[in-house]
Amino acid sequence: MPNSVLQPVRRRRRSRSRGPVLLVAAALLAAAAAFAATQHWASAHGKPRRSQQSATLTPKLVSAKSLAQLRAAASEQQVATRAPFAAGTRLLLPAAPKLQHAGLRRITAPAAILVNASTGAILWTKRPHQRRPIASTTKIMTGVLALERLPLTKVIRVNPLVTRVALNREGLRAHERVAVWKLMEGLLLFSGNDDALQLAISTAGSRGAFLQLMNEKASELGLRDTHYTSPSGVVDRGNYSSAYDLAALARYAMAIPRFRAFTRTHIAHVKWAKPTYAKTYVNKNQLIGTYRGADGVKTGWTTIAGHCLVASARRGGTRLIA
Repeated sequence: MPNSVLQPVRRRRRSRSRGPVLLVAAALLAAAAAFAATQHWASAHGKPRRSQQSATLTPKLVSAKSLAQLRAAASEQQVATRAPFAAGTRLLLPAAPKLQHAGLRRITAPAAILVNASTGAILWTKRPHQRRPIASTTKIMTGVLALERLPLTKVIRVNPLVTRVALNREGLRAHERVAVWKLMEGLLLFSGNDDALQLAISTAGSRGAFLQLMNEKASELGLRDTHYTSPSGVVDRGNYSSAYDLAALARYAMAIPRFRAFTRTHIAHVKWAKPTYAKTYVNKNQLIGTYRGADGVKTGWTTIAGHCLVASARRGGTRLIA
């Protein structure tokens, strides 16, 4: 049986009320269900991150304090590539949903799920394993693989093929030099298909090789309802997942600090080298900045897939993914 990303539930004491969880669950589901078709964007600009210079070490007089500081710096630099879950960890629990008969308002989405992100416990479901086209929520996996394999400060030259990708494009220019962190903001805020393709090529060498990585990662995480044929989701045919698998993947992704930082950003102002100079990205997830506690993760839309949303929100120490 493929591994899954959820973990066993730790039982809470009986004296603790479930009221706050019910309220947050109902609120997040209602917000996700009411997610409007209107999506806004603007061109993007933001301050470039400065790469840290590595310290010069000599074989003499390295104090215990200095060694500890060096180890801490190395650990911080590796935070984006560290696996958030141990190999073999179940991302979602196979137990019966706990809020299935809690009297929540009717959810009109054809398939949906609600998960406790801390434990992996499934709280509510509606056709959780129905395989459906997922549009730009595909970019969650693209972002995860890019973060695990590319330094954010690496500067890459845009492949001319990227400029011809189907809409939605942010307008990358052939041969311009762009940092990975800037492509990540374009990917996860603006939802640029050109950002997705460039990250795919930079990560694996080619679009085809990256698709292989995507499907291998899905298998590794136990996403049995998932198959990728596009790094962006612009291609519907053969590119599908389920509410269950998207929640499991989102739980994995949101455990990566860098990924979480990108998806919770409402507006990013980006500046870099000519010919583009500057842009402003506005997160297409309209829950960010309008729904209290919302901190991720990704929207999507195609004519066939319709409107798609994977959402995360945290209130009072409880984080839910829908």
